[in-house]
Amino acid sequence: MRRRDARPQGTGTADPVAARHGEDAEGTPRHMKARKGLPLWLKIVTGVVSVALVAGVAFAAFWFIRLQSNITKAPLSAGETRDSGETLANDKSDRLQILILGSDTRDGKNSEYGSTEDSTGYGHSDVMMLLDISADNKRVSVMSFPRDLLVDVPQCTDRTNNQTFPARSGVMINEAMAEAGIGCAVDTVNKLTGLEIDHFMMADFNAVKELSHAVGGVNVCVSDPVFDPDSRLRLPKGDSMVEGEQALAFLRTRHAFGDGGDLGRIKGQQAFLSSLTRKLKDEGTLGNPQRLLQIADVVTQNLTVDEGLASVPSLLTIGGRLKDIDVSKVAFVAVPTQAAAVDPNRLELVEPQSSQLFSALRADLDLTTPGATSSPAATETSAPQPTASTPAVPAYDKAIQPVAVANGSGIAARAQEIMSVLTGGGFTQAVSYVADPVDQTVIYYGAGFADVAADVAALYGIPAAQVQEAPGVAGVQLYVGTDFGTGTAYGATSVPPDVVNQTASDAVCQQVNPLYIDQ
Repeated sequence: MRRRDARPQGTGTADPVAARHGEDAEGTPRHMKARKGLPLWLKIVTGVVSVALVAGVAFAAFWFIRLQSNITKAPLSAGETRDSGETLANDKSDRLQILILGSDTRDGKNSEYGSTEDSTGYGHSDVMMLLDISADNKRVSVMSFPRDLLVDVPQCTDRTNNQTFPARSGVMINEAMAEAGIGCAVDTVNKLTGLEIDHFMMADFNAVKELSHAVGGVNVCVSDPVFDPDSRLRLPKGDSMVEGEQALAFLRTRHAFGDGGDLGRIKGQQAFLSSLTRKLKDEGTLGNPQRLLQIADVVTQNLTVDEGLASVPSLLTIGGRLKDIDVSKVAFVAVPTQAAAVDPNRLELVEPQSSQLFSALRADLDLTTPGATSSPAATETSAPQPTASTPAVPAYDKAIQPVAVANGSGIAARAQEIMSVLTGGGFTQAVSYVADPVDQTVIYYGAGFADVAADVAALYGIPAAQVQEAPGVAGVQLYVGTDFGTGTAYGATSVPPDVVNQTASDAVCQQVNPLYIDQ
């Protein structure tokens, strides 16, 4: 007799007990059976993606380590460090001022341009430009300082050995970093302009050659065939594509352009940078990661930067901010100078033009818009206004009031401009004289002249906090300080005329010095 659960062999019907335990007809548990494999196409895609991710990470790590190891850094300042509570500029979103320096050091790859004795200490900054990027990334100003400009250098300390060098007066600006390092050049420009530089970049001769090779040459133009045996520059008339030695010679020549002075050299450098800017913009280099990495590799091998800029992300951030700027808003300017009174072979600042330029930069004005003006900062009312309970003061005769202008601005022609406002306002008996320079403009008045002082302050928009009673003053004295070096509205700043040499959109041909025309 058969059991009720017996089944004929070969029927293929599973045993109910085995089914309950997840077994098949042969008694093998289902979890021990091999699963069906992934489709071949999915395996291939997964493999390719994995390899690409690993390769991408390795590539990024390689370039990060390579570029980071290339960077040389130095202190931003050779004076007192910034206050710990001061907020540093955000490289991604704030206005930035970067000092660009070209060193004349003759060591290493630069030895063919002279001996080490030709560049004592840290070397001289034969190129000095202040790059100013607006917060909205819509405009850039590049201000050049002639190497022969006589300036005052503040006390500086070499951070490598803590040796302190005393302040100096009337020395060439390119000597500022020779003793105490790049930070001293930064401090000197801060003192000269009243700005606060955020970063610096210093390159040597070799950097120019390598960069010009990396971008495939830079187009320049000269009015006549030129040959300068000192810099080794030799070019035919018209346009030429320069790279390597000829690119360096174009930037270094001190005699070939203009009248053979430093200002002709600056215009040549600005024309070179304008052409380079147009090329990078037209070819989309700053937006091409591969090209940007190649250029960054070349540049960082020959670059010294401050600690705040000594990282690959920081350098790439600066490049990213510049990639979309309209080249017509990249303004190249030079500090207004003239032959120095103490030495006609040196230069000094021209006033009031240089003060006006520095004021416009501090006010963050668009230098490509001549006459653009900043509004004076809101100030207190110059004098208390009468209320309903205060009796009105009788009017006085302005024409007989003793008002004097003490010109402490350091600008000889400043008194005449200030006086024109007084006489136009009715103070026809006003007088002026030269006074010792002071930092802040103040109106002093004697007993009984408070109302006159208030009216004089109102003419210029001078705040009440700078109107003071002084027993030793007879009448009213307007003591003009260096903070009121331009204009007739205190606190207002405007862009001086003809300050821009060219913009990056201009292709300018350099006028060759007749003595260096190649016959």
